[in-house]
Amino acid sequence: MTDPPSRDRGVTAALQGHPILLVLAAVLSVQFGGALAATLLPLIGVFGSVLLRILLAAVMLVALVRPRWRGRSREDWLTVTMFALALTCMNVAFYASLERLPIGVAVTIEFLGPLTLAAAMSRRWRDISAVALAVVGVVLISEVLTVPWAQMDLVGIGLAAAAGGFWACYILLSGRTGARFEGLDGMAIALVIGGVAMLPLGLFDAGTSLLDGEVLLRGLGIALLSSAIPYSLELLALRRLSAGVFGILLSLEPAAAALAGLLVLGQTLAPSQLVGMALVVCASIAVLGRRGRV
Repeated sequence: MTDPPSRDRGVTAALQGHPILLVLAAVLSVQFGGALAATLLPLIGVFGSVLLRILLAAVMLVALVRPRWRGRSREDWLTVTMFALALTCMNVAFYASLERLPIGVAVTIEFLGPLTLAAAMSRRWRDISAVALAVVGVVLISEVLTVPWAQMDLVGIGLAAAAGGFWACYILLSGRTGARFEGLDGMAIALVIGGVAMLPLGLFDAGTSLLDGEVLLRGLGIALLSSAIPYSLELLALRRLSAGVFGILLSLEPAAAALAGLLVLGQTLAPSQLVGMALVVCASIAVLGRRGRV
């Protein structure tokens, strides 16, 4: 009778024994989920893709977590609703940017959001200088200096930057939500709220295409890769990993996005863009890697 639980504990212990590998797997999972989402956009559009991703993730997480709905205060509901709004807007802006930019470029620009937030919260000149370095990196990766202004996709760059701003809001609100909700209850409820909010826009955008078998299969893959798998892996890893090391590993997301774009979408970046990405990654490591030693 005790063998199955013992085996489960053994598997969990083995996974927690390699927290760095767990975070790296989560980073790759998120970015390959984003690359898969880019293949879904031509089929059902931005709103349809976001609806499918959030709704399927909500179904899986609610079934797994079984959050408590009753007994919540007005402040609890206000907090989780704002969290859901930030999460949903972040996804809409990011997916819209993928229609115009390579995923490696979009993620690198988006990463300015949490990087700037971390530097602003630390208020150290070293961190602020790192953000300035990251801005130089974004200038290189966006090809502002080499592409004629008329050919620049300013809308795509603006959407990626907006996604970064919403990502910063998401980080702030996730802390407040975590303080009011147990475990993953807040995330599960936020996904439900976001899914309901996206329902009219998603149905208008995609219509009956949402029920297509290929669309549902890709949507399920995106929900798993972008939400269910990374949330679970990061939750296990954070039990054994310092905030500083976790931040350094997350700083590899732009590079992971470029890899996913190459392997899944066949997207390549110019040498100057790769240099810009490297600058952003280095700046992120400098800032986020210090979070555990503030």
